[in-house]
Amino acid sequence: MRSIMIVANQTAGGMHLRDLMRQRVQSGPCRFTLLVPAVAPEDRSFWTDDEAVALAQRRLDQALRYLGDIDVDVKGVVGDGNVILAINDLLLRESFDEIVLSTLPSGLSRWLKQDLPHRVSRRFAIPVTHISTDRDLIRT
Repeated sequence: MRSIMIVANQTAGGMHLRDLMRQRVQSGPCRFTLLVPAVAPEDRSFWTDDEAVALAQRRLDQALRYLGDIDVDVKGVVGDGNVILAINDLLLRESFDEIVLSTLPSGLSRWLKQDLPHRVSRRFAIPVTHISTDRDLIRT
């Protein structure tokens, strides 16, 4: 059974992830782990780590409710605010066949401005798939 890590923040509850999961399952049995890093809220100058974790947990809970409708094996994890560290921490506990990095579109995505898809690909010896979607998929 293939094991796929999906890394998402604002896009965690997007239809594009449902579509990707359905496609992967059509190719054979899969289990998914949705990792939502506890990144700093974009709309605030001051925040605490607890606030970032709470926001990530809300996004994760909403996404799991939404993704639960498609009858796939999916679990969720809130990770470190540093996306690379969050991925690394999860890889220390589990092995994965693929990492899917879900971002907002170019121009809106901090992760793309940080060149995160390429950085993740260079850092980990696992195939990385990058998908992006529209900003208004999930509200917190």
